[in-house]
Amino acid sequence: MDEGLAADFAECRRLVDESDADRAVSLAYAPDDRRNALAALYAFDIETGRIRAQVSQPLPGEIRLQWWRDRLANPQDEGQGAPVAHALLDTIQRYDLPRDAFERYLEARIFDLYDDPMPAQAEFEAYAGETASTIIMLAAMILGGRPDTVVADAAGHAGVATLAAGLLRREPQLRRLGQNYVPGDLLSAAGADHAGWASGPDGLQAARLALAAYAQDHLKAVTGRLSQIPPAIRPAFLPALANGAALRMVERRGGLPYVESRFAAMQRLWSYWRAMRA
Repeated sequence: MDEGLAADFAECRRLVDESDADRAVSLAYAPDDRRNALAALYAFDIETGRIRAQVSQPLPGEIRLQWWRDRLANPQDEGQGAPVAHALLDTIQRYDLPRDAFERYLEARIFDLYDDPMPAQAEFEAYAGETASTIIMLAAMILGGRPDTVVADAAGHAGVATLAAGLLRREPQLRRLGQNYVPGDLLSAAGADHAGWASGPDGLQAARLALAAYAQDHLKAVTGRLSQIPPAIRPAFLPALANGAALRMVERRGGLPYVESRFAAMQRLWSYWRAMRA
Protein backbone atom coordinates (compact mmCIF):
# COMPACT_ATOMS: atom_id res chain seq x y z
CA MET A 1 0.00 0.00 0.00
CA ASP A 2 1.40 3.39 -0.97
CA GLU A 3 1.89 6.10 1.63
CA GLY A 4 -0.96 8.26 0.35
CA LEU A 5 -3.53 5.47 0.60
CA ALA A 6 -2.20 4.43 4.01
CA ALA A 7 -2.66 8.00 5.23
CA ASP A 8 -6.23 8.03 3.88
CA PHE A 9 -7.10 4.83 5.74
CA ALA A 10 -5.53 6.33 8.86
CA GLU A 11 -7.83 9.33 8.46
CA CYS A 12 -10.81 6.96 8.26
CA ARG A 13 -9.70 5.25 11.47
CA ARG A 14 -9.36 8.65 13.16
CA LEU A 15 -12.85 9.68 12.06
CA VAL A 16 -14.40 6.47 13.37
CA ASP A 17 -12.48 6.72 16.64
CA GLU A 18 -13.70 10.29 17.16
CA SER A 19 -17.29 9.81 16.04
CA ASP A 20 -18.53 6.31 16.85
CA ALA A 21 -17.27 4.42 19.88
CA ASP A 22 -19.42 1.36 19.13
CA ARG A 23 -17.81 0.91 15.74
CA ALA A 24 -14.34 1.94 16.85
CA VAL A 25 -14.25 -0.77 19.51
CA SER A 26 -15.78 -3.35 17.16
CA LEU A 27 -12.80 -3.00 14.81
CA ALA A 28 -10.60 -4.72 17.39
CA TYR A 29 -12.65 -7.90 16.90
CA ALA A 30 -12.08 -7.95 13.14
CA PRO A 31 -8.97 -9.45 11.53
CA ASP A 32 -6.19 -6.92 11.33
CA ASP A 33 -6.12 -7.01 7.52
CA ARG A 34 -9.84 -6.06 7.33
CA ARG A 35 -9.90 -3.19 9.80
CA ASN A 36 -8.89 -0.48 7.34
CA ALA A 37 -11.62 -1.50 4.92
CA LEU A 38 -14.25 -1.52 7.65
CA ALA A 39 -13.05 1.88 8.84
CA ALA A 40 -13.39 3.28 5.32
CA LEU A 41 -16.95 1.96 5.07
CA TYR A 42 -17.90 3.35 8.47
CA ALA A 43 -16.25 6.69 7.74
CA PHE A 44 -18.31 6.95 4.55
CA ASP A 45 -21.47 6.36 6.58
CA ILE A 46 -20.41 8.93 9.16
CA GLU A 47 -19.60 11.58 6.53
CA THR A 48 -22.86 11.16 4.62
CA GLY A 49 -24.83 11.02 7.86
CA ARG A 50 -23.44 14.42 8.84
CA ILE A 51 -24.49 16.23 5.69
CA ARG A 52 -27.80 17.48 7.12
CA ALA A 53 -25.98 19.14 10.02
CA GLN A 54 -23.51 20.80 7.67
CA VAL A 55 -25.98 22.51 5.31
CA SER A 56 -28.74 25.04 5.84
CA GLN A 57 -30.82 24.05 2.79
CA PRO A 58 -31.51 20.74 1.02
CA LEU A 59 -29.89 21.73 -2.28
CA PRO A 60 -26.28 21.90 -0.99
CA GLY A 61 -26.89 18.54 0.66
CA GLU A 62 -28.10 17.02 -2.59
CA ILE A 63 -25.02 18.42 -4.32
CA ARG A 64 -22.83 16.70 -1.73
CA LEU A 65 -24.63 13.39 -2.25
CA GLN A 66 -24.17 13.82 -6.00
CA TRP A 67 -20.46 14.37 -5.39
CA TRP A 68 -20.35 10.93 -3.82
CA ARG A 69 -22.24 9.43 -6.75
CA ASP A 70 -19.72 10.95 -9.13
CA ARG A 71 -16.81 9.53 -7.13
CA LEU A 72 -18.33 6.05 -7.22
CA ALA A 73 -18.96 6.34 -10.95
CA ASN A 74 -15.39 7.50 -11.63
CA PRO A 75 -13.05 5.44 -9.45
CA GLN A 76 -10.09 6.40 -11.62
CA ASP A 77 -10.05 9.89 -10.07
CA GLU A 78 -9.18 8.28 -6.70
CA GLY A 79 -11.65 10.38 -4.75
CA GLN A 80 -10.36 13.74 -5.99
CA GLY A 81 -8.01 14.00 -3.03
CA ALA A 82 -10.68 13.28 -0.41
CA PRO A 83 -9.25 10.71 2.03
CA VAL A 84 -12.50 8.88 2.84
CA ALA A 85 -13.51 8.68 -0.82
CA HIS A 86 -10.08 7.39 -1.87
CA ALA A 87 -10.05 4.74 0.87
CA LEU A 88 -13.63 3.70 0.11
CA LEU A 89 -12.95 3.30 -3.61
CA ASP A 90 -9.97 1.09 -2.83
CA THR A 91 -12.15 -0.96 -0.48
CA ILE A 92 -14.91 -1.37 -3.06
CA GLN A 93 -12.43 -2.62 -5.63
CA ARG A 94 -10.47 -4.84 -3.24
CA TYR A 95 -13.55 -6.63 -1.88
CA ASP A 96 -15.70 -6.42 -5.00
CA LEU A 97 -18.48 -4.61 -3.17
CA PRO A 98 -21.65 -3.93 -5.21
CA ARG A 99 -21.71 -0.32 -6.37
CA ASP A 100 -25.48 -0.39 -6.76
CA ALA A 101 -25.78 -0.85 -2.98
CA PHE A 102 -23.96 2.45 -2.51
CA GLU A 103 -26.16 4.12 -5.11
CA ARG A 104 -29.32 3.02 -3.28
CA TYR A 105 -27.80 4.14 -0.01
CA LEU A 106 -27.12 7.63 -1.35
CA GLU A 107 -30.61 7.84 -2.83
CA ALA A 108 -32.14 6.96 0.54
CA ARG A 109 -30.01 9.60 2.27
CA ILE A 110 -31.90 12.32 0.40
CA PHE A 111 -34.65 11.86 3.00
CA ASP A 112 -32.24 13.25 5.63
CA LEU A 113 -32.15 16.63 3.93
CA TYR A 114 -35.84 17.42 4.27
CA ASP A 115 -38.18 17.91 7.23
CA ASP A 116 -40.70 15.29 6.16
CA PRO A 117 -41.69 13.04 9.09
CA MET A 118 -41.39 9.26 8.79
CA PRO A 119 -44.93 8.06 7.91
CA ALA A 120 -44.94 4.53 9.33
CA GLN A 121 -42.89 1.50 10.29
CA ALA A 122 -42.94 0.16 6.73
CA GLU A 123 -41.21 3.28 5.40
CA PHE A 124 -38.82 3.34 8.36
CA GLU A 125 -37.78 -0.25 7.70
CA ALA A 126 -37.35 0.47 4.00
CA TYR A 127 -35.11 3.43 4.83
CA ALA A 128 -33.14 1.35 7.32
CA GLY A 129 -32.76 -1.38 4.73
CA GLU A 130 -31.08 0.96 2.28
CA THR A 131 -28.90 2.70 4.88
CA ALA A 132 -27.95 1.05 8.19
CA SER A 133 -28.68 -2.52 7.05
CA THR A 134 -26.73 -1.96 3.85
CA ILE A 135 -23.66 -0.83 5.78
CA ILE A 136 -23.87 -3.96 7.96
CA MET A 137 -24.22 -6.19 4.90
CA LEU A 138 -21.25 -4.55 3.21
CA ALA A 139 -19.21 -4.98 6.40
CA ALA A 140 -20.15 -8.66 6.41
CA MET A 141 -18.96 -8.93 2.81
CA ILE A 142 -15.62 -7.40 3.74
CA LEU A 143 -15.28 -9.93 6.54
CA GLY A 144 -16.47 -13.04 4.76
CA GLY A 145 -17.40 -12.75 1.12
CA ARG A 146 -20.98 -13.22 -0.07
CA PRO A 147 -23.34 -13.50 2.94
CA ASP A 148 -26.05 -16.18 3.03
CA THR A 149 -29.73 -15.60 3.76
CA VAL A 150 -29.25 -15.87 7.53
CA VAL A 151 -26.67 -13.08 7.50
CA ALA A 152 -28.80 -10.96 5.17
CA ASP A 153 -31.87 -11.41 7.37
CA ALA A 154 -29.90 -10.57 10.51
CA ALA A 155 -28.47 -7.47 8.81
CA GLY A 156 -31.98 -6.30 8.00
CA HIS A 157 -33.07 -6.55 11.63
CA ALA A 158 -29.78 -5.08 12.90
CA GLY A 159 -30.19 -2.01 10.72
CA VAL A 160 -33.71 -1.34 11.99
CA ALA A 161 -32.59 -1.83 15.60
CA THR A 162 -29.62 0.49 15.11
CA LEU A 163 -31.68 3.30 13.63
CA ALA A 164 -34.52 2.96 16.14
CA ALA A 165 -32.11 2.94 19.08
CA GLY A 166 -30.29 5.89 17.55
CA LEU A 167 -33.51 7.91 17.70
CA LEU A 168 -33.42 7.50 21.47
CA ARG A 169 -29.67 7.90 21.92
CA ARG A 170 -29.54 11.00 19.70
CA GLU A 171 -32.96 12.45 20.47
CA PRO A 172 -31.82 16.00 21.38
CA GLN A 173 -29.48 16.31 18.38
CA LEU A 174 -32.11 15.09 15.91
CA ARG A 175 -34.70 17.42 17.39
CA ARG A 176 -32.37 20.41 16.96
CA LEU A 177 -31.89 19.45 13.30
CA GLY A 178 -35.63 19.14 12.76
CA GLN A 179 -35.31 15.47 11.78
CA ASN A 180 -38.27 13.31 12.80
CA TYR A 181 -37.65 9.67 11.93
CA VAL A 182 -39.98 8.09 14.50
CA PRO A 183 -42.66 6.13 12.58
CA GLY A 184 -45.99 7.92 12.70
CA ASP A 185 -48.01 4.77 13.37
CA LEU A 186 -45.79 3.91 16.34
CA LEU A 187 -46.30 7.40 17.78
CA SER A 188 -50.04 7.20 17.24
CA ALA A 189 -50.28 3.87 19.04
CA ALA A 190 -48.47 5.46 22.00
CA GLY A 191 -50.86 8.42 22.11
CA ALA A 192 -48.41 10.86 20.53
CA ASP A 193 -47.78 12.44 17.14
CA HIS A 194 -44.95 13.95 15.12
CA ALA A 195 -45.66 17.48 16.33
CA GLY A 196 -45.43 16.37 19.94
CA TRP A 197 -42.21 14.48 19.34
CA ALA A 198 -40.69 17.46 17.53
CA SER A 199 -41.53 19.84 20.37
CA GLY A 200 -40.52 17.39 23.18
CA PRO A 201 -38.92 16.16 25.30
CA ASP A 202 -41.72 16.27 27.90
CA GLY A 203 -44.68 13.90 27.91
CA LEU A 204 -43.15 11.35 25.56
CA GLN A 205 -42.51 8.48 27.95
CA ALA A 206 -45.01 6.13 26.30
CA ALA A 207 -43.61 6.91 22.84
CA ARG A 208 -40.03 6.25 23.98
CA LEU A 209 -41.04 2.96 25.56
CA ALA A 210 -42.81 1.93 22.35
CA LEU A 211 -39.75 2.86 20.30
CA ALA A 212 -37.45 0.97 22.68
CA ALA A 213 -39.68 -2.12 22.48
CA TYR A 214 -39.69 -1.89 18.68
CA ALA A 215 -35.89 -1.72 18.59
CA GLN A 216 -35.61 -4.56 21.12
CA ASP A 217 -37.79 -6.81 18.98
CA HIS A 218 -35.44 -6.37 16.03
CA LEU A 219 -32.36 -6.72 18.23
CA LYS A 220 -33.68 -10.02 19.60
CA ALA A 221 -34.10 -11.20 16.02
CA VAL A 222 -30.37 -10.58 15.56
CA THR A 223 -29.25 -12.29 18.76
CA GLY A 224 -31.45 -15.25 17.94
CA ARG A 225 -29.48 -15.77 14.74
CA LEU A 226 -25.98 -15.16 16.09
CA SER A 227 -25.15 -18.83 16.54
CA GLN A 228 -25.85 -19.35 12.82
CA ILE A 229 -23.56 -16.50 11.76
CA PRO A 230 -19.90 -17.46 11.26
CA PRO A 231 -17.69 -15.91 13.97
CA ALA A 232 -15.57 -14.26 11.28
CA ILE A 233 -18.59 -12.19 10.18
CA ARG A 234 -19.96 -11.31 13.62
CA PRO A 235 -17.87 -8.13 14.06
CA ALA A 236 -20.17 -6.55 11.45
CA PHE A 237 -23.06 -6.92 13.92
CA LEU A 238 -21.32 -5.79 17.10
CA PRO A 239 -22.17 -2.06 16.80
CA ALA A 240 -25.86 -2.93 16.53
CA LEU A 241 -25.70 -5.16 19.60
CA ALA A 242 -24.16 -2.33 21.62
CA ASN A 243 -27.58 -0.64 21.56
CA GLY A 244 -29.05 -3.21 23.92
CA ALA A 245 -27.80 -1.47 27.06
CA ALA A 246 -29.22 1.89 25.93
CA LEU A 247 -32.62 0.37 25.23
CA ARG A 248 -32.72 -1.31 28.63
CA MET A 249 -31.84 2.01 30.27
CA VAL A 250 -34.76 3.77 28.58
CA GLU A 251 -37.05 0.99 29.78
CA ARG A 252 -35.70 1.15 33.36
CA ARG A 253 -36.21 4.92 33.38
CA GLY A 254 -39.86 4.48 32.43
CA GLY A 255 -39.45 6.20 29.09
CA LEU A 256 -37.58 9.26 30.31
CA PRO A 257 -34.93 10.56 27.86
CA TYR A 258 -31.84 8.41 27.42
CA VAL A 259 -28.78 9.37 29.47
CA GLU A 260 -25.53 7.57 28.77
CA SER A 261 -24.43 5.33 31.61
CA ARG A 262 -21.00 5.75 33.16
CA PHE A 263 -20.69 2.01 32.61
CA ALA A 264 -21.35 2.29 28.86
CA ALA A 265 -17.84 1.26 27.83
CA MET A 266 -17.95 -1.81 30.07
CA GLN A 267 -21.43 -2.74 28.85
CA ARG A 268 -20.24 -2.48 25.26
CA LEU A 269 -17.31 -4.80 25.86
CA TRP A 270 -19.54 -7.31 27.65
CA SER A 271 -22.07 -7.39 24.80
CA TYR A 272 -19.26 -7.85 22.26
CA TRP A 273 -17.64 -10.64 24.27
CA ARG A 274 -20.93 -12.52 24.52
CA ALA A 275 -21.73 -12.07 20.84
CA MET A 276 -18.38 -13.40 19.69
CA ARG A 277 -18.87 -16.50 21.83
CA ALA A 278 -22.52 -17.20 21.02
